[in-house]
Amino acid sequence: MEVKDRLKIQRHKIPERDPVQRAECFEEVALGFDEKLAVGEAQRCLQCKKPVCMDGCPVAIDILKFIRQVTEGDFAGAARTIRATNSLPAICGRVCPQESQCEKTCVLAKKGLPVAVGALERFVSDYDQRYGLTDGMTPGLPTGKNIAVVGSGPAGLTAAGHLVLAGHGVTVFEAFHEPGGVLIYGIPEFRLPKIIVRQEVSKLANLGVEFALNTLVGRTISVDELLKDGYSAAFLAPGAGVPAFMDIPGENLCGVYSANEFLTRVNLMKAFRFPEHDTPVYCGKHVAVIGGGNTAMDAARTALRLGPEKVYIIYRRSELEMPARREEIHHAKEEGIQFMTLTAPIAYRPNPRGWVGEMECIRMELSEPDASGRRRPVPIEGSNVVIPVDTVVVAIGAKINNLLVHTTPGLQTDRRGNLIVDKATQMTTRPGIYAGGDIASGEATVIAAMGQGRAAAKAICEYVK
Repeated sequence: MEVKDRLKIQRHKIPERDPVQRAECFEEVALGFDEKLAVGEAQRCLQCKKPVCMDGCPVAIDILKFIRQVTEGDFAGAARTIRATNSLPAICGRVCPQESQCEKTCVLAKKGLPVAVGALERFVSDYDQRYGLTDGMTPGLPTGKNIAVVGSGPAGLTAAGHLVLAGHGVTVFEAFHEPGGVLIYGIPEFRLPKIIVRQEVSKLANLGVEFALNTLVGRTISVDELLKDGYSAAFLAPGAGVPAFMDIPGENLCGVYSANEFLTRVNLMKAFRFPEHDTPVYCGKHVAVIGGGNTAMDAARTALRLGPEKVYIIYRRSELEMPARREEIHHAKEEGIQFMTLTAPIAYRPNPRGWVGEMECIRMELSEPDASGRRRPVPIEGSNVVIPVDTVVVAIGAKINNLLVHTTPGLQTDRRGNLIVDKATQMTTRPGIYAGGDIASGEATVIAAMGQGRAAAKAICEYVK
């Protein structure tokens, strides 16, 4: 097909579940491309001689090649191309912010809409899972080296996948009873079905990755004990599991959750199916979610599905400054969530039962940009408002647990408490110990953590030689 013909093709819309229907269930919102839509969208790719789209991919997928293979109907080849550098493609195709990475640098984005790289990656990965196109992948020749991976989130699973394919023995140590990290406890079912995570974990297990569950490294066993017990190197990727709060009056009231607790109860422990599952979660009639990131959108949309009358997003800046993906903001609005921007809570007060009953807020205005590059919010004196709420979810970020730092001599941290690592290799200040994901970079995206896991695996392979 000629370039001029490709330029005439409009970007294909990803089919989605109806907003009214999906707001009442946990079924996946985006339904994905079928074969016809996938091939049609892939034909929009201009097959540039210099594929700048690849510059925006943290795991260096050969985007040009896999999209060409889709246009040719070679879905097996496309699946192998993607999996050559990406251990979790079905996950990336759903939650990776392609609009700010590979799609942002697509040539078509200069004058129109970029190729839907994420949707194509998802299609290929789902097709692969349905027909077992890459089930025949085998590890390299055994090296006799064993590597310990601490944490089974996106960074840990990615590192494990690359290390096992290189022929190393790999054990992933996970504190929870199920592997997946933030993929399994943090991202809701309607955005990332848990069966997708379990399928990707199963592929790694079939390659030879071992999983040691209910094992809190730093408490159950130390990193030093692992290194003395036959492991040649360790990759630390436990994530950021300590929630941040605002330190305002009433935050300790019943009914005020951290997003971490709220989403973990619902996603991992199936609180939305109580009493079929043992873990309950209280969700009242009026829910306020504090924050403007993806986690806040996840918490608000999750709360909505538990049946309250109103769900608010409370954010101290304007919608333009929200760090959440535009797609998530759009979906939240479609489903009926109310946005209160330029608003910040300053206190929570109890109802007669001692639970949170109302939230006092103050209106904000934006001044000059702060260190993050966004305009700084400033309170407007005398603009206080009181909002009735009986559930609050605080989603303003999370910090790392210092357990590994305190129990592993030789690890140094920056002023924020994140591990100091070599940006090229992810090695910490102690040789043989590597780190990636939130513990090394602070809270970041799934794909950024995966990029660090891939870089660490490559460096570990060189180290253990």
